[in-house]
Amino acid sequence: MTTLVIDESSLRAVRVQVTEEALVVDLVDGRSVSVPLVWYPRLLQASVGERKQFRLIGGGEGIHWELLDEDISVEGIVAGR
Repeated sequence: MTTLVIDESSLRAVRVQVTEEALVVDLVDGRSVSVPLVWYPRLLQASVGERKQFRLIGGGEGIHWELLDEDISVEGIVAGR
């Protein structure tokens, strides 16, 4: 059996976009990861304005929405958690 090894240095966001249906994260290695917004109920129920008010934390290791009290790790997004 093989094991997937993820280079943790690549798990840093450089750009984030929240659409009506998805959270899209561009990573430092050039990949883009898109996950359904239904995975994050606070984001799903938030207004467009609230979704836009985020900041990258930990050098891009996570995303923080202060108004929504929501923190999402890039590692969790990539791992599908």
